[in-house]
Amino acid sequence: MADVTLVNMNMLYVRYCDQVEREYHVPLGTLYLTRVLEDAGLDVDFRDYQTNGYDNPFLAESICDFLEGSARLVGVSVMANLLPFAIHALREVKQRHPDKVVVLGGVGPASVERKILQRYPWIDAVSSGEGERMIVPLVESVRHGDGFADVPNVFWRREDGEIVGNPQAPRITDLDTIPFPAWDRVDLSHYEGYGVMTSRGCPYPCTFCSVAPIWGRRASHRSHANIIAEMTELNRRAGVDLFLFQDEFFVSTPDNVVGFCDELERSGLGLDWKAFGRVNLSEGRMMKRMAETGCIELRFGIESGSDAVLDRTRKGFGAEAAVSIVSEAVGLFDRVDAFYVWGFPFETMDDFYQSVFQMISFRMLGARVLPSLLCFLPQTDIYAEHADEGRALEFCPELFPEYVLTGHEICRSARVEMDPVYAPLYRLITASPDIFPGFFHNDLEGNVLPKLRVMQEMGFYPLDAEDVEASDSCGAHSPRVAQATTARANLSVHGD
Repeated sequence: MADVTLVNMNMLYVRYCDQVEREYHVPLGTLYLTRVLEDAGLDVDFRDYQTNGYDNPFLAESICDFLEGSARLVGVSVMANLLPFAIHALREVKQRHPDKVVVLGGVGPASVERKILQRYPWIDAVSSGEGERMIVPLVESVRHGDGFADVPNVFWRREDGEIVGNPQAPRITDLDTIPFPAWDRVDLSHYEGYGVMTSRGCPYPCTFCSVAPIWGRRASHRSHANIIAEMTELNRRAGVDLFLFQDEFFVSTPDNVVGFCDELERSGLGLDWKAFGRVNLSEGRMMKRMAETGCIELRFGIESGSDAVLDRTRKGFGAEAAVSIVSEAVGLFDRVDAFYVWGFPFETMDDFYQSVFQMISFRMLGARVLPSLLCFLPQTDIYAEHADEGRALEFCPELFPEYVLTGHEICRSARVEMDPVYAPLYRLITASPDIFPGFFHNDLEGNVLPKLRVMQEMGFYPLDAEDVEASDSCGAHSPRVAQATTARANLSVHGD
């Protein structure tokens, strides 16, 4: 039997009325860890739940069947949207196999590790920080029966019930030292999205963002040569000719981006790519060079058209700068995405209408506008501020923020429906709003619903189920929208 079973439980799976849309994205995180373990001489049983063939993948029985024959140590990587399902399903796994050691990882459990271990005794440990620092000591400790006391970057439960958080290992500052993912463990031709990590972390203090806090608001980068070597290898192995640089800080400085473009051009690869940008770090010279060397899509987190909201959320730029950069970008790239967040607790209706006006303007310029209802993730400053102020969060079973759509829901216009079979799962969510705050809202009647109606009237969300295909809403979960452009535009949806 293998030393460890690693499971990717991150999926892009959305139900629109009577149809299911799903995309397979190469699971970078778990494949990085698989390579590190293999290089240490350990036997890894890697499983990607994206590729399951179950009619209903969101049943505990499906997970149990998928994990049949797994190793004693099972590590599950999961994001926030599927964290409730993972916890719910792993309870059944533990009941059937009480000898298994179950460890949660990925960004989903970040900052709520202690609470998870306190409330869900079937979870034995939760990883925290960079997995490459933790994974080999973790597997070795379980192999030798030594427990978790000497494993860095983990939270665990003592026999007396005390929850312990072990010291964090130093961050990996030279990302070139991380070996390439274990691509040989998957059929690359089966996947549609090929992401490349160019950096880890972001130094900006945006209050609604969960990425920067997880990395301590410190960024580290790969060298241009190392990134291009990975692209070259994926192109050689599977003919990959379109990449998504899906980390938030690819555009760290204009000079760095131009340097990458120059080196990519010298490589002669001639591949297409997409990237996330940042308004205050972008300039015409840089964007022109990106377009010249294969960048076909640049994605901006605009978030609001109101200077008051941009200041409150610490975005680092104003509405005028966003207009200037996006206007220039649409003349350079095949597609420009403008992401917005709406429903901030402090967003007045005047602030909101400024955003709507800007979104309409960008849409008329030719940008794809992708609004998302504010998601209160537990790592964020805005959630901490909101919780400190003692405001009650509200759960609405018919309305979820886009970034926590799980696939259990059936999307009908801007609302969702849920099958009663999932009642235990949603009882798990509603019992712990401090663990799963992303599924909850601030002031439904006074804040969320009035703004939603305006968004529907302006065409950013469908009014009726028949209008779903015409909508550009749901920025993180919109394969249907992506498919309405070109085949390669499918890769714009980031799901891993």
